[in-house]
Amino acid sequence: MNILITGAGGQLGREIRIASAGSPDRFLFSDVIREKGLDTLYLDITDKNAVRLVCESESIDVIVNCAAYTDVDRAEDDPAMARLLNATAPSILAEIASERGALLIHISTDYVFSGNGCMPIKEEWPADPLGVYGATKLEGERAVLGSLCRSVIIRSAWMFSPYGKNFVKTIRSLSSKRDQLSVVFDQVGTPTYAADLARFILRLIGEGKDVSGIYNFTDEGVCSWYDFAFAVRDLSGNSCEIRPCHTGEYPSKCSRPHYSVLDKTKVKTDFGISLPHWYTSLQDCIRRIENGEGA
Repeated sequence: MNILITGAGGQLGREIRIASAGSPDRFLFSDVIREKGLDTLYLDITDKNAVRLVCESESIDVIVNCAAYTDVDRAEDDPAMARLLNATAPSILAEIASERGALLIHISTDYVFSGNGCMPIKEEWPADPLGVYGATKLEGERAVLGSLCRSVIIRSAWMFSPYGKNFVKTIRSLSSKRDQLSVVFDQVGTPTYAADLARFILRLIGEGKDVSGIYNFTDEGVCSWYDFAFAVRDLSGNSCEIRPCHTGEYPSKCSRPHYSVLDKTKVKTDFGISLPHWYTSLQDCIRRIENGEGA
């Protein structure tokens, strides 16, 4: 099969590149930014003609859309760009996938929910985003589901890896330089190791199941950002004091979900898989960082 990865320079795209090494399938990695030493096709996924040309010329069978506008606060000031990347682009990819009879795997987020509950969120529960980022991601989901293409939407949360900017790398850096950090303890969720999600996506593609619809995917376990930071600091061997604080102590332009634990029963049942605990995956991520990955 010929598989197009969009947003290949992001955390998930980089992990798919690593996980797919040696695959019998042909992977075409695309982005609007090319990194030195990586074979990356320039592709603007908001340009329908460009997407169509690439998919036709490369005989694409599967599109994995890892691209998104993910700056939650900046999206409040730039809703047009957030909508272009999070809603219009998925609509374009879905249209092209439909024309080709290709499978579209689209990555979405826990932010399509308000997070005002206290129970793990199931795929079929009503969406209720709090800000522009979540609202535009929900628009993207609906555009994909409303198209005629076969699609799988994967909702994930709190992604981390050795690559790019993420919470783990930020806390590692800050806790090595400061004596004290304050981290919110009243936002609860489950981290997702991008490498774990990448491996699942490859399994989904490789099994060739006639699967479609929405799936939640994160690692197992539940924690607050404070708990997550505490674990990152300890595993990094730093001695910075981590203090819990309330969300209100750090006002932002967009409200965050207070409880965004995603229920993974469906993905575990349908694919017969077990998921690693976030702490186990965090250990592997930090080992890789300390070995020089993602520098």
